[in-house]
Amino acid sequence: MPQIQNRLTLEEFLALPESDVTYELVDGEAVPKMSPKRFHSRVTGSLYTLLTQWCQNRGEVNIEWAIALKRNGEDWVPVPDLTYVSYQRLPADVMEDEACPVPPELVIEIISPGQTFGQLAEKATDYLEAGVLRVWVVDPQARSITVFYPDAPPQTYTKAALLTDSLLDGLELTPQQVFGEARLPDKS
Repeated sequence: MPQIQNRLTLEEFLALPESDVTYELVDGEAVPKMSPKRFHSRVTGSLYTLLTQWCQNRGEVNIEWAIALKRNGEDWVPVPDLTYVSYQRLPADVMEDEACPVPPELVIEIISPGQTFGQLAEKATDYLEAGVLRVWVVDPQARSITVFYPDAPPQTYTKAALLTDSLLDGLELTPQQVFGEARLPDKS
């Protein structure tokens, strides 16, 4: 007789004990997140540094901060590689140690070995439908950043293409800058 598995509620998921493995809540299940490798970690650090310099007095940038969202009408707690949430959406004086309670303006997912662009593009759509305003899918192998919008087709930036966005007023960066800061080996 097949065993029926209990689905976790949001409260049960958030009350799970901390461990060395990061989990996301997907369709009522705690799903382990892929463990980052060296290049992924370097790109995360590079983006964190560049975004933190830009967002002074605007909001905050966080690495692997869980977000409490809805996906297909169910609780969903993804853990993007980076988030940016403005002080307009989440005031600076809100200092609860919990999952992000509001959809951030920006989430960034970095493709790891074993993941595909298509998988993260699908996740980007889920983020947008949940109220996130921008999603960046960063590909360390292709040295590209693809920006997903709720109301326009995605746009891919490579090399010295300047990434700007009215939502992220004053932020200007290029993939070349991001991957150069990460000190990834030259692809030539």
